[in-house]
Amino acid sequence: MAIEIAIETPLQDDVRGLVEELNETLLELTPPEHCYHLTVEQMAGDDTTVFIARDDGLAIGCGALKRHDVAIGEVKRMYTRPSHRGRKIGAMIVERVEALARNEGLKRLVLETGDRHPAAWAVYERAGFSRCGPVLDYPDSEWSVFYEKSL
Repeated sequence: MAIEIAIETPLQDDVRGLVEELNETLLELTPPEHCYHLTVEQMAGDDTTVFIARDDGLAIGCGALKRHDVAIGEVKRMYTRPSHRGRKIGAMIVERVEALARNEGLKRLVLETGDRHPAAWAVYERAGFSRCGPVLDYPDSEWSVFYEKSL
């Protein structure tokens, strides 16, 4: 069965579990004070749209668009379960986030990711993002890598 990606509420038990996995994975690679997680409650806010990837009903990936103003959107909470990596799910989610941002008239997408996430860098770079300096209110840190893309 094909992977399906849809806008969903993060306030579902299986999505909460997926986000817990994401948080645990990030904390294995980055000190907690340099992790900028949104909780599922924050992800459910009016300023954020969450995309969930499902394989035969199982939540296996996620990503979100968080709006910061009328011009800037942020890619947040990108994750694909290890069992489904290598299938371009992250790329498909980024594509959906970007399409929504363009449709809403946002001019720029930005993101912060960790310094030990080369697979994530590859997804963003293939999608046309470029490395840049710190974005939004993130501190400049050796633990962070920043990307941007004009829409």
